[in-house]
Amino acid sequence: MDLKQLEYFVRVAELGSFTRAAMALHVAQPALSRQVRLLEVELRQNLLVRNGRGAVPTEAGKLLLAHGRGILHQVERAREELGRVRGALAGRVAIGLPPTLARVLAVPLTRAFRLQLPQASLSISEGLSVTMQEWLVNGRLDIAVLYNAQPAPELDIHPLYDEDLMLVEPRPPGLPEDPPPPPIPLREVAALPLVIPSRPNAIRMHVEAEMANIGCRPLVALEIDGVSAILDLVADGAGAALLSRNAVASSIRPSAYRMRQVNEPPLRTRLCLAISAQRPATLTQQNTLDLIRHTLEKLNAR
Repeated sequence: MDLKQLEYFVRVAELGSFTRAAMALHVAQPALSRQVRLLEVELRQNLLVRNGRGAVPTEAGKLLLAHGRGILHQVERAREELGRVRGALAGRVAIGLPPTLARVLAVPLTRAFRLQLPQASLSISEGLSVTMQEWLVNGRLDIAVLYNAQPAPELDIHPLYDEDLMLVEPRPPGLPEDPPPPPIPLREVAALPLVIPSRPNAIRMHVEAEMANIGCRPLVALEIDGVSAILDLVADGAGAALLSRNAVASSIRPSAYRMRQVNEPPLRTRLCLAISAQRPATLTQQNTLDLIRHTLEKLNAR
């Protein structure tokens, strides 16, 4: 069985499309289709049902997909072990980050990765937590940092820490930065016009759930998907926002905003690391997991 053909099949089955798989693998779609067809001929089994919406594994395809993931994982582990013999870990690691965290984590994480894993390559994508969970399952991502990740049999989830969501408002002209403003009860936050991401953003869902627990609902002034756009609109007076300290601190003009702690109850989200339970982490990925933890610890210690 040709490993390249097996890799092509696994990627098509995970992504559900020859087109998406060809883009992910950087090969021409006709060449990809031909190699998968040769694998089917060799195994005397139809592995994929091709239709107008993509490609779905047959029963035989599902069986080979389970074996293929394990085989390709073992091949990658063998390459890494050989790399360690010559003193380096290699391989590619695809990481997913939520937009609010990518702004502060991407640069220091990339620096640490290049320093400690110079023979490996790194890919960073931004996305919603719900979307990144899907990307972990279909193999587009190896590691994801998620907000309020929900348990799922296909994922291994490891909590990192809880992060406060702050009420972010425009700083009135001439208002000094100190002292910090007093906390604001969540019930009062519910009465304020909010510039907030659309569903199923994890922070949006968490805010709605916490307000529902005290019999409230958010007053949504604008639904905007993008931290920079949210902060620009807050500065322009469109409403307030609920974001982490890091999201504000990494903005172009953090001094343009005033942050207030939310209490009664406190508004916190849980940050988690997630990997696929179907594909055990390689040595390079395990080292990257440690790098993410250490980099986040340094950021929080500031």
